[in-house]
Amino acid sequence: MTNAEALEAEILRQTTERGSDKSICPSEVARALAADEETWRRLMGPIRAAAIRLARAGQVEILRKGKPVDPTAEIRGVIRLRKSAT
Repeated sequence: MTNAEALEAEILRQTTERGSDKSICPSEVARALAADEETWRRLMGPIRAAAIRLARAGQVEILRKGKPVDPTAEIRGVIRLRKSAT
Protein backbone atom coordinates (compact mmCIF):
# COMPACT_ATOMS: atom_id res chain seq x y z
CA MET A 1 0.00 0.00 0.00
CA THR A 2 1.44 3.38 -0.97
CA ASN A 3 1.44 6.32 1.38
CA ALA A 4 -1.43 7.94 -0.58
CA GLU A 5 -3.43 4.70 -0.39
CA ALA A 6 -2.79 4.50 3.36
CA LEU A 7 -4.09 8.04 3.83
CA GLU A 8 -7.20 7.34 1.77
CA ALA A 9 -7.81 4.07 3.62
CA GLU A 10 -7.62 5.83 7.00
CA ILE A 11 -9.95 8.61 5.85
CA LEU A 12 -12.46 6.00 4.65
CA ARG A 13 -12.10 3.96 7.83
CA GLN A 14 -12.74 6.93 10.10
CA THR A 15 -15.58 8.44 8.05
CA THR A 16 -17.29 5.05 7.74
CA GLU A 17 -16.94 4.48 11.48
CA ARG A 18 -18.39 7.92 12.21
CA GLY A 19 -21.27 7.55 9.72
CA SER A 20 -22.71 9.84 7.06
CA ASP A 21 -24.41 12.11 9.62
CA LYS A 22 -21.16 13.08 11.42
CA SER A 23 -17.81 14.38 10.26
CA ILE A 24 -14.15 14.05 11.16
CA CYS A 25 -11.32 16.55 11.24
CA PRO A 26 -8.39 15.78 8.91
CA SER A 27 -6.09 16.12 11.93
CA GLU A 28 -7.75 13.02 13.42
CA VAL A 29 -6.48 11.06 10.42
CA ALA A 30 -3.01 12.58 10.74
CA ARG A 31 -2.79 11.80 14.45
CA ALA A 32 -3.91 8.21 13.88
CA LEU A 33 -1.09 7.65 11.38
CA ALA A 34 1.74 9.70 12.89
CA ALA A 35 4.14 8.80 15.65
CA ASP A 36 4.53 12.32 17.06
CA GLU A 37 3.38 15.95 16.90
CA GLU A 38 5.85 17.03 14.24
CA THR A 39 5.03 14.12 11.95
CA TRP A 40 1.25 14.56 11.97
CA ARG A 41 1.53 18.23 11.04
CA ARG A 42 3.52 17.29 7.93
CA LEU A 43 0.73 14.90 6.91
CA MET A 44 -1.96 17.57 6.75
CA GLY A 45 -1.25 18.63 3.13
CA PRO A 46 -1.19 15.06 1.80
CA ILE A 47 -4.36 14.27 3.77
CA ARG A 48 -6.18 17.23 2.20
CA ALA A 49 -5.06 16.00 -1.24
CA ALA A 50 -6.28 12.47 -0.44
CA ALA A 51 -9.62 13.87 0.77
CA ILE A 52 -10.02 15.81 -2.47
CA ARG A 53 -9.35 12.64 -4.51
CA LEU A 54 -11.92 10.73 -2.45
CA ALA A 55 -14.46 13.56 -2.77
CA ARG A 56 -14.01 13.65 -6.54
CA ALA A 57 -14.62 9.89 -6.56
CA GLY A 58 -17.83 10.42 -4.56
CA GLN A 59 -16.65 8.51 -1.49
CA VAL A 60 -16.50 11.40 0.99
CA GLU A 61 -17.78 14.95 1.26
CA ILE A 62 -15.59 17.88 2.16
CA LEU A 63 -17.37 20.33 4.44
CA ARG A 64 -16.59 23.97 5.03
CA LYS A 65 -18.64 25.72 7.71
CA GLY A 66 -20.88 22.64 7.80
CA LYS A 67 -21.76 22.70 4.11
CA PRO A 68 -20.40 20.50 1.30
CA VAL A 69 -17.93 22.19 -1.03
CA ASP A 70 -17.13 21.44 -4.66
CA PRO A 71 -13.99 19.27 -4.69
CA THR A 72 -13.04 20.62 -8.12
CA ALA A 73 -12.82 24.20 -6.78
CA GLU A 74 -10.01 25.60 -4.64
CA ILE A 75 -10.64 24.63 -1.03
CA ARG A 76 -9.22 26.97 1.59
CA GLY A 77 -9.43 27.14 5.34
CA VAL A 78 -10.70 24.69 7.91
CA ILE A 79 -12.44 21.62 6.52
CA ARG A 80 -14.12 18.51 7.87
CA LEU A 81 -14.80 15.21 6.14
CA ARG A 82 -17.79 12.89 6.19
CA LYS A 83 -18.84 9.71 4.46
CA SER A 84 -20.77 10.40 1.31
CA ALA A 85 -24.47 9.66 1.72
CA THR A 86 -24.60 7.91 -1.65
